[in-house]
Amino acid sequence: MNLPKMTDFWRQQTIFEVLFPATVMTRDRFKSILSLFHISDPEEDGQNDLARGTENYDLLHRVQPLLDMLRTCCMAVYHPRQHILVDERMVATKARLSFKQYMRDKPTKWGLKFFVLADKNGYTVDYQLYTGKSKSQGSVNGLSFDVVSSLVNKDYLGRGYIVYCDNFYTSPQLFRHLGQQGFGACGSYRQGRIGVPTTTENALTKRSPRGSIRWLRDGDLLFVKWMDTREVSMCTNVHLVYAGETVLRWRKKADGTYERVPIPRPTAVGKYNRYMGGVDTSDQLLGTNTVHRKTKRRYITIFQHMLDIAVTNSFIIFKEMSTIRGERPPTRQDFQEMLTSQLLGVPLKTKPKVPTSNHLPVPTSSGQSKSQKASKGRRQCVLCKHCTPWQCEECKVVGLCMQLDRNCFRMYHTH
Repeated sequence: MNLPKMTDFWRQQTIFEVLFPATVMTRDRFKSILSLFHISDPEEDGQNDLARGTENYDLLHRVQPLLDMLRTCCMAVYHPRQHILVDERMVATKARLSFKQYMRDKPTKWGLKFFVLADKNGYTVDYQLYTGKSKSQGSVNGLSFDVVSSLVNKDYLGRGYIVYCDNFYTSPQLFRHLGQQGFGACGSYRQGRIGVPTTTENALTKRSPRGSIRWLRDGDLLFVKWMDTREVSMCTNVHLVYAGETVLRWRKKADGTYERVPIPRPTAVGKYNRYMGGVDTSDQLLGTNTVHRKTKRRYITIFQHMLDIAVTNSFIIFKEMSTIRGERPPTRQDFQEMLTSQLLGVPLKTKPKVPTSNHLPVPTSSGQSKSQKASKGRRQCVLCKHCTPWQCEECKVVGLCMQLDRNCFRMYHTH
């Protein structure tokens, strides 16, 4: 449930009252824990803050322990299948951060940028939080090369994987490096990239018919161009040029009507379209029932995203285990409800035990002498505005009359 404010989970006496949170923890206790929440050592945070503006200052010091711990867990409990992919992920935030990024082509334009290694099913295998160009100034091969080569770790994965990436990462140098490490690679590429063949012999033109295929081999790399609605450029070190695959496209006939006709499609394009959507699948799962809330503390935003990753990865593993056991896989909502009940140690199918309400009339004050009881400690009735010596024991400071001709106490608790 996503309520407008965090405190709305403890709101009472409205039709939107949520009963369960108050049975686990009071609102003030939750706010106190949240205000004192720290991921790193506060004393070390202070020492790091003193180094602000120098090379020794760590932008991620407050969240680095959590990033390292969850990264280790993601790699330890699940081994991905053969087809893996590298892409960016944006975590929305409007905080004033030096490493906040803008990506025009992403649904989330502004936020924190993560480089992600994911499986086709959406499982987040590994990740890196990008903190700006200053971290990659000493790179010889460039940021895209360093990101892929660090995420695709032979010591963890082994050999035989096929890595898919878009044109931001694809380069002949990277693909040859992955080939030497025992990995296949496939991705779209930019024509002006260093190492990409520049020959125009037998090249596609704007008038080339739809389905036209051109290819060029450069050592162990295959460069393929295919004409669809526009020209598509692919590079691979593991696929054939064409294995007989076709795809249906609309074509206008002479009488002005349209028909769907099959046109040839290169193998690399078909494999890329099939496996490259893993990060998008992961983003969709992360955005379902997310714990993300607006906050003024930047490291809380990262903590919330890490929590979403943990829950999403757990859901993917649980769903696959259910399939292996021949059981019906749960929905994301069912899984999160079951996970919540297990973490809290309460049954899922039982109603929460709400504390009984003792709405009983009690005097507004006590301890006065007999001569002062009629005047001291009286409150104004919230309904009739007369002075009254009575209040509700449960509602605390709510003054209510109890007279023969007006019973405001009863009216207040029954309407």
